[in-house]
Amino acid sequence: MIIDRKFFMALAIAAWVLCPQILLAQRDSIRLEPVVIKGFVPEKFMSGLKIQKLDSTSLNLFRFQNISDLLSLYTPIAFKNYGPGQLNTASFRGTSANHTAVLWNGLNINSPILGQTDFSTIPVAGFDQLAVQYGSAASIVGSDAVGGSILLGSTPSKQPLQVSIGRQQESFNNHQTQVTARYTAVINDRWTFSGKTNVYDGRMNNDFPYSERNQYTVLPSTSFQRGLVQDLFFNSKNDHQISAHVWLTRNRLTLTPEDKAGRELTLTEAYRTMLRYNYKEITFRASWVRDIIDYAKGDYSQLDHAVTDKFSNRIERDFQFNAFQIKAGGELAHYRAQVAGYDKELVTENRGDLFLLTRWQPTNRIIVSANLRQAFVTKFDPPFTPSLGAEYVLAQKETYNLKFKGSIGRSYRVPTLNERFWKEMGNPEIRPETGWNKEVGLEQNFTSPLNHTFSASITAYHNRIKDWTYWNPGKSYRVENLQQVLARGIEVLAGWRFDVSNWKSGANIGYTLNKSAQEKAYDAYSSDIIGKQLVFVPVHSGNLNAFVQYKNTRITAQAQAVSKRFSTFDNSQILDGYTLTNLLAEHTFVWDKIKMRLQGQINNVANTFYLNVRNNAMPGRSFALSLILMYDPPKNR
Repeated sequence: MIIDRKFFMALAIAAWVLCPQILLAQRDSIRLEPVVIKGFVPEKFMSGLKIQKLDSTSLNLFRFQNISDLLSLYTPIAFKNYGPGQLNTASFRGTSANHTAVLWNGLNINSPILGQTDFSTIPVAGFDQLAVQYGSAASIVGSDAVGGSILLGSTPSKQPLQVSIGRQQESFNNHQTQVTARYTAVINDRWTFSGKTNVYDGRMNNDFPYSERNQYTVLPSTSFQRGLVQDLFFNSKNDHQISAHVWLTRNRLTLTPEDKAGRELTLTEAYRTMLRYNYKEITFRASWVRDIIDYAKGDYSQLDHAVTDKFSNRIERDFQFNAFQIKAGGELAHYRAQVAGYDKELVTENRGDLFLLTRWQPTNRIIVSANLRQAFVTKFDPPFTPSLGAEYVLAQKETYNLKFKGSIGRSYRVPTLNERFWKEMGNPEIRPETGWNKEVGLEQNFTSPLNHTFSASITAYHNRIKDWTYWNPGKSYRVENLQQVLARGIEVLAGWRFDVSNWKSGANIGYTLNKSAQEKAYDAYSSDIIGKQLVFVPVHSGNLNAFVQYKNTRITAQAQAVSKRFSTFDNSQILDGYTLTNLLAEHTFVWDKIKMRLQGQINNVANTFYLNVRNNAMPGRSFALSLILMYDPPKNR
């Protein structure tokens, strides 16, 4: 469906309703209460869905690594890793790399041409908050949120000035460097200002002392990554809030760099910018994102060049009616793509969304969320996507609570630009993928009189996706809607924490059973793989994290176990399962306003042999040593 005058009329009406509130802003009296920067907080309207938030301690442990290293050890997300510093994509609850939405401050940053994110290019240093939302959330997030969503956020600083510089030196001549500054200031009696500036540089030379492991090739590669993160927050005492966000990245990957005829170069750049304004219940956001991909093989004199621009605007308003909370709004985006592999020199597209998010909490025991979204895409007709979720506290005592959660929601995925416009293999008539996700779960928390805290959860899910796109080898790899996939499984999480005096300790364990298989086929070629597990999706996976800390010294042990995976659609070829273990030890030295954190790390302690999705061997045991110097004066009282 082409975005027509009805959509623009809807936005115009919304703007007309909201404008009077903005125009009256100057009449409000100045209030001196402290205010908090407001942003898009989708978790509020995700009742019934499983959400996992990772704390700052976990983020600090992985400060010099990318997000996939962190998530693979704390969540059941399976990552398809092509090698150190190489392409790394997610398989969330048995879905494909195109079924995970990645939101940065509420903005989907998946590549419009690929429909996915390379997690090797997302360092943990690029954000302040990380939450993982499981299952479909299309009614809240929009396209791509079929298997789940990864939510990255920026937060204002609370320190007048905090500066840190860090360096990590790893095995194989790999190293990372970061410089971060956080700051706040009072501009005048009405406005305050805070910000963060982060610069990072990583080099993976991968100078392995071996070219094979167990007679499998260790693919030579080099990569480097640079980036700048800039967050600025302006806060007034009469509820005017402005924030500006910039995230610039540049990544260069070279495969087999010594082979001048067979080497491959992939150069990716991302320019992510956002400006957000909030006044009381109204929020407006404008953003521009540019993604650049250059690729060459052998001779680098001629690069396959692809550049896409996304311009988007979003407006939303919050309402409060006693136990009801409502967020209503719309978003309009314009895409421009120039890709060497397309028939057209320039491809443009408009997309829009109208959404209504609701939360009802009549008592302390019950929360219900009902959400509605309608998307509009040039020459497409995305489905109407409702969802309903609920939480009910079965038992609530001072030291114990037990909660039941359940949800059902429709999902959709807009086909990528590559799927529609690639020469010969693209299909302009491809249909959006649609599905229904259902899940139920229990969560409990218990605190003992002896300073022990226990938590546990179990979730069962059932996610059926129709019109799954498939690059059909039976038709020269032309993309078609050929599959119906059913992903179902059980996730179990448990945690323990014990704090007493100068001692702290804790452990978290997770296990996932996932069956994800093609349920129906719409083509004779794919009929023989019905009921077979999808490629590179493990049936069983688990992880364990445990630590003990005395004062400023901490020791952490991590383990990740993955069952066998299939590397072919008919399940005839298998990648064996494996277990990886890591050990970390760190100590923080404190001298008044100066802190120094020294950390040592052993990765793959047992020197385990395992293969990546290319059937190449992954490197064995490695070591890393990091040092962070920080100027960190005490917080103002």
